[in-house]
Amino acid sequence: MSTVRDGLHIGLDTSVPGLVVKIGNYPLHHGGVGAIRSLGRLGVPMYALTEDRWTPAARSRYLREAFVWPTTGCEPAERLVDGLLAAARRLRGPAVLFPTDEEAAVLVAEHHEELRPHFLLPPVDPGLPRRLASKQALYELCVEHGVPAPVSTAPQTYAEVEWFASRARFPVVAKNREAYLRRARPAVPGTTRVSGPRELLALARGWSDRPGVVLQEYLPPRFAEDWIVHACFGADGEPRAVFTGVKVRSWPPHAGMTAAACTVDNPELAYLSAQFVKQIGYAGIADMDWRFDRRDGRYKLLDFNPRTGAQFRMFESTTGVDVVRAQHLELTGRTVPAGEQREGRRYVVEHVDAAARLAYLGRGRRDYRPRDLPAGRTGGTELAWAAADDPLPAAVALARLARPSARHLWQLWRGSRGTHR
Repeated sequence: MSTVRDGLHIGLDTSVPGLVVKIGNYPLHHGGVGAIRSLGRLGVPMYALTEDRWTPAARSRYLREAFVWPTTGCEPAERLVDGLLAAARRLRGPAVLFPTDEEAAVLVAEHHEELRPHFLLPPVDPGLPRRLASKQALYELCVEHGVPAPVSTAPQTYAEVEWFASRARFPVVAKNREAYLRRARPAVPGTTRVSGPRELLALARGWSDRPGVVLQEYLPPRFAEDWIVHACFGADGEPRAVFTGVKVRSWPPHAGMTAAACTVDNPELAYLSAQFVKQIGYAGIADMDWRFDRRDGRYKLLDFNPRTGAQFRMFESTTGVDVVRAQHLELTGRTVPAGEQREGRRYVVEHVDAAARLAYLGRGRRDYRPRDLPAGRTGGTELAWAAADDPLPAAVALARLARPSARHLWQLWRGSRGTHR
């Protein structure tokens, strides 16, 4: 376990607190717990905005205080800014902000001038995080800068959806176009694979007159590898830390959140990511999803999340730096110690990976294993929830999962009985 001495060793200013910020009602968020543990273990005072006092993040031993502030993601921006300023008044001096979702990242960037006297923030163009969080705007940025990406289109009317359905090559992927629309007016529950025209048109009938959706080229799993890049960039656009890894399993399969992943050094992908970030002028923490398409030998950018990624703790350098620690060092004027990526580390989101394993076995898919590691040797496994030195978040997560999981299993059982009558 890391200690305050370790924090001083890498140069952290333990007098500057950190505040984890997310917007919306989803208490089972492991990324926030990871950020609290990462800096809290090194002696940095950590605070978080939480839905209630019994979220996993609120029960971490490394959290000084949970500021209970329920939000939906549909509130006016002014009200959300007021909530952040209220949290600032309860802190002792400026804190480093760590947005863990797109809504928070966009809000903080677009209200930089109001928040800057109270928080330490990366100097990013106020409008850039919204463009990066938008699936269609990201595609346009990729086209502008010559970065490969799956072909995407954003239909503005039902008639345009019909036109697309009559000409597209299926399957396609449907995603919510904008960060805020996914809570206020979600077109799909998440990344959704659409098998054919009839399925697409059936989905579209439930959308508004102006569907907030992007329809994206589908890259078949048998021809692709899913890669992850987590990095922290300075004001000069140079990476202070950059890490690469492979998504082993996701939930839903091949289209959802990371269930299991492992670190694999990929200098080519690290370079591509850093070049793109420098071209667009981004600063701060970035979480990028790339897919390597074996058909044309190119890495294609799927998502650019301008904030801390949920699985960032899978990555750490030989000097003990991850992207959250790098951000704290950067914004407090400290030097980020150089170091190589620790290889062979695995990351598992326990409750999600249990379902993902079964699904991948059913599809005949084997785990991705780093080719450069001798069999049986890895850099250890980081669990999203369970930690020997901080057991309560896992216990709270399990308790909060029990009821919806039981209800889901009951619905599945009833459904299976109905289909076999």
